[in-house]
Amino acid sequence: MSHSLFYAFLTFMVVMYFTPGPNNIMLLSSGLTYGFRRTIPHIVGIVIGFAFMVAAVGLGLGSVFLAYPVLQTILKYAGAVYLIYLAAAIAMSGPTKPGDGAARSPMTFWGAAMFQWINAKGWVIVIGTITAYAAIAQFPLNIAIQTLISLLLGTVSTVVWALFGSALRPVLTSERLVRAFNVLMAVLLLASLYPVFMDA
Repeated sequence: MSHSLFYAFLTFMVVMYFTPGPNNIMLLSSGLTYGFRRTIPHIVGIVIGFAFMVAAVGLGLGSVFLAYPVLQTILKYAGAVYLIYLAAAIAMSGPTKPGDGAARSPMTFWGAAMFQWINAKGWVIVIGTITAYAAIAQFPLNIAIQTLISLLLGTVSTVVWALFGSALRPVLTSERLVRAFNVLMAVLLLASLYPVFMDA
């Protein structure tokens, strides 16, 4: 194993996982709106879904996207449309109240897992992982290491962001403050679309 390349890969992953992006912004908002416990399926969906994506692309699915570049374009703009929808839903959401459980709920496990495939920042991480850091070990050990690191860092970062949102609940006590915070999160979520259109 190339230790210097491995440490460079680890640094890359820490930066990408812990900095604001669609997943982290949505977890922050979900932690505030629904609390940490109800956000757990969202967390697990991100962690498992993204690690699976790293493994699948690394083990050969990436060649499909190289052969058919139009698929990348379709995913990119489908993701942009879905992010706009999510931003609107977040902007309009206020704090949950007793009896809201059935009508309002955070993102599900499957919703979060499938979202990774149309997450622009997610694709930046995956492509960087599979291409720039492929030489950290011999194939397929490199993919196993990258997938394991994704699982570990994904767990830590998603839990931290959701807990941060949940910790804001005692501070942002009024419906007006929660709505204002969620509008800010929606704006940040829309801002995350900038790289999609910048590269268009």
